[in-house]
Amino acid sequence: MMDRPANTEASNFIRNIIDEDLASGKHTGIVTRFPPEPNGYLHIGHAKSICLNFGLARDYGGRCHLRFDDTNPTRDYEKYMESIMEDVKWLGFDWGEHLYYASDYFDQLYEFAIKLIKKGKAYVCSLSPEEIREYRGTLTEPGRESPYRNRSIEENLELFERMRKGEFADGEHVLRAKIDMASPNVVMRDPTLYRIRHLSHPRTGDKWCIYPMYDFTHCLSDALEGITHSICTLEFENNRPLYEWILEEVFDGPHPQQIEFARLNLSYTVMSKRKLLRLVEEGVVRGWDDPRMPTIAGLRRRGYTPEAIRDFCDRIGVAKANSMVDYALLEHCVREDLNARAERTMAVLKPLKVVITNYPEGQVEYVEAANHPQDPSMGTREIPFTREIYIEQDDFMEDPPKKFYRLAPGREVRLRFAYLITCTDVIKDEEGNIVEVHCTYDPETKGGSAPDGRKVKGTIHWVSAEHSIPAEVRLYDHLFTEENPDEGDFMEYINPKSLEVITDARVEPRMKSVKPLERFQFERVGYFCVDPDTTEDRLVFNRTVALRDSWAKIQNKL
Repeated sequence: MMDRPANTEASNFIRNIIDEDLASGKHTGIVTRFPPEPNGYLHIGHAKSICLNFGLARDYGGRCHLRFDDTNPTRDYEKYMESIMEDVKWLGFDWGEHLYYASDYFDQLYEFAIKLIKKGKAYVCSLSPEEIREYRGTLTEPGRESPYRNRSIEENLELFERMRKGEFADGEHVLRAKIDMASPNVVMRDPTLYRIRHLSHPRTGDKWCIYPMYDFTHCLSDALEGITHSICTLEFENNRPLYEWILEEVFDGPHPQQIEFARLNLSYTVMSKRKLLRLVEEGVVRGWDDPRMPTIAGLRRRGYTPEAIRDFCDRIGVAKANSMVDYALLEHCVREDLNARAERTMAVLKPLKVVITNYPEGQVEYVEAANHPQDPSMGTREIPFTREIYIEQDDFMEDPPKKFYRLAPGREVRLRFAYLITCTDVIKDEEGNIVEVHCTYDPETKGGSAPDGRKVKGTIHWVSAEHSIPAEVRLYDHLFTEENPDEGDFMEYINPKSLEVITDARVEPRMKSVKPLERFQFERVGYFCVDPDTTEDRLVFNRTVALRDSWAKIQNKL
């Protein structure tokens, strides 16, 4: 038995099964797989499965296959396959030479279907799709046998061959397993194994006009690839008897073991591909990679790191029962990771001009700032300081409450990395709106400390009015107002404030050279990522996550 590395994920019921299988000699190693259908973009729920399957293979010295379930021909296969492979690699995993397609096995699957027919365990059914559903029964009533169930083996072989040759229209016949129409498990009531679809396949062309169903394909693909542990989510629990029945009937080699675990349910989020597609098609979001989407592409564009997502998947663990995970935990993981790796910078989202009246006009000096307060290896930068600067509108109040420690008339505050300043005057427009604040600075306080030791409680960030660069900043919130939008019509819970776009933000001049997807902490504001919409003439930032850690606050109260 291979020892598990000491630094891997804590034990769970799947690891316990694997440990027992290795200890008993049932397996000498493990082989897992991630089998996505290329009909959409991967989301955070898929990330959990990716981390689980590839992580188990890594920790036990085995291998994990990437296998595309391409049994349902569509012209979008190539686009989705490319995005899936990109997402898996971005998360930090590699399938190496083990990239497979269900279509690789179409010839073998056809032979397995012939074997079932010859055993009297499959038949060609000529009921319409509507009639098949009617005959299947309900959860409380048994199904009825198809009038075509007792066709002879010879007739079934002939009809199935004619199906393959394209002699029938779509839906005219299907191949069904002959199991038990009275089974309490509806899945076992003569499920469909093959259907007719006159569509060209991206990989097999026009060779086939009959295509195997997922339940028939999946178990046999696992077996043909030597998968030892076929790990899937709980919605496939009822399908496990069919998985095992098919293997028992037609596959002579070792059988994979199907193991179900709880899927990821994340608060304020929907995971259904159908629902995500509706969000895209109805223009609720800008696309599959909109930073409000739970897709891996969306999370990447928002600035989430693969390390944070892997950490999140490790923390939520593997369970046997479905539950809801608080989105705040995912944000906590992102925040912890970016706190260690993101360079700091200053940005003013809603600028208020401050004129330092006793600072020489036209003078520019540079103050030194650390790029990271705990990591000297990230170096320092120089920030231009001038007579006119911008501060956040929220950092000034003309009539502040008692515990407001930022700038106010007659009050002294610290400009981060620069000087202590004191407000002396407030300039308003004709409507009474504050448009400018005048201050004086103490030239003896460069760096932000007073030589006489006087205490200043407030520290605020700033940028030079002359040298700072305009930027667009997109502030994201939950896409839904309800914790569980799946309860009811999810479209009724769309958050109208899920995106706020600020077009007149100002950032340090160093940000002129940033590249898409670079991440920074805007000091005192939050963590931000450079959006791919950025061009030479237009800087765009997405807020990845705010500084306030609601998850840590909740945990501290427990």
